[in-house]
Amino acid sequence: MDTMTNGLATLTSRFSDPQQLVPELGDVSTALFKIIGNGAVPRSTVTLVHLRAGQLVENTYLTVMHTANARRAGVPEEKITSVASWKDAPYFTPAERVALELVEAVLTPGGHGQRVPDALYARAAEHYDATALATLAMVIGQVNFFIPLALIGKPLPGVSMAEQWRTSTTD
Repeated sequence: MDTMTNGLATLTSRFSDPQQLVPELGDVSTALFKIIGNGAVPRSTVTLVHLRAGQLVENTYLTVMHTANARRAGVPEEKITSVASWKDAPYFTPAERVALELVEAVLTPGGHGQRVPDALYARAAEHYDATALATLAMVIGQVNFFIPLALIGKPLPGVSMAEQWRTSTTD
């Protein structure tokens, strides 16, 4: 992607590559990717959940990155563009809907009571076995792990991995 034409040429992140600053992050990242890639939850569902998380925390970097990931995972464009309005969109399976409902329950502050009520868990259990439910929880946990880096560090959206952590325009 040409950073000169999309307005990113002069933008910088707040800090440089966190994996260079905290090398242990690489081991944690690898372990988290291994967990969510265990095959218990379809890759397309993982990308939809991650995309919705990026939207919920209103972070362009996460939204752009997870949109691209969804495309690479073969998620149809109708689903990708409808994630923000999934509740009334006709494109999602019941399993995808409950996964999106779970990420919203976890990431959206609610009123009183449980964020993930028993009824929501029961609906999820209709579509996912115990391993898949634990994996889905970790899918949400994985994106949650990286949200502070995105919000605080402000990596650049829509550029290569090598360019996203640029603290000066001469990096």
